[in-house]
Amino acid sequence: MLDLGIFGQETPDGDTTWGMSLLWGLEYTLVLVALSWIVAMAIGSLLGVLRTTDRRWVVALGDAWVELFRNIPLLVQFFLWYFVVPEFVPSLKRLALEMDPTRFQLLLSVVCLGLFTSARIAEQVKSGILSLPRGQRMAGYALGLTQAQTYRYVLLPMAFRIVVPPLTSESMNLVKNSAVAYSIGLAELFFRTREMGEMTFRYFAAFGAATVLYVLVALAINRVFAWVERATAVPGYLGGKR
Repeated sequence: MLDLGIFGQETPDGDTTWGMSLLWGLEYTLVLVALSWIVAMAIGSLLGVLRTTDRRWVVALGDAWVELFRNIPLLVQFFLWYFVVPEFVPSLKRLALEMDPTRFQLLLSVVCLGLFTSARIAEQVKSGILSLPRGQRMAGYALGLTQAQTYRYVLLPMAFRIVVPPLTSESMNLVKNSAVAYSIGLAELFFRTREMGEMTFRYFAAFGAATVLYVLVALAINRVFAWVERATAVPGYLGGKR
């Protein structure tokens, strides 16, 4: 039988209860997801656009970025950023010594998860742009718009509407991928869940609570993007009301 009283019991250090410990872990998870999403959207959108231009060297660089981050396991990337990169970047190593350990772990987690997700978003943005009729690009040029203006006013407004569904899935995946940050010691939700299970041996209660929290966050993201999709739908196009 599930003993809910365990969540009201104090942790061994006496600072808080197990229930609050999980909520503190959730707070770090939400901060990590939000900051990583911003990084991923900014870089991924830029790369997605550059990979559809007529400049071959830019396209090649974008393709190399995507292949690099997509083909290295996320866990390995976390280890590389935390244990390897600081050894080759003196300024980052100094930052690790001067900065609060938790904040440094959060910083590297945001960078790692943001760059990893940016490669996936870049592919989605590219697909969204290429799915548009070629006539839209030509119409922009015919109106005298530059390439940058054509992307800004003609292509991207429609492309981003097309990729809202895959962006929904990617944002929900970001929540799940955030659990890998426990591997470098960040006290996010999964870290706190394992800590609770190992110290109390109430694994069912710990992971049951974590599952509920992850599901609630994922459902919230799903509902937000569903609203965005409805609000930005173009009448008569992509399911918009006629």
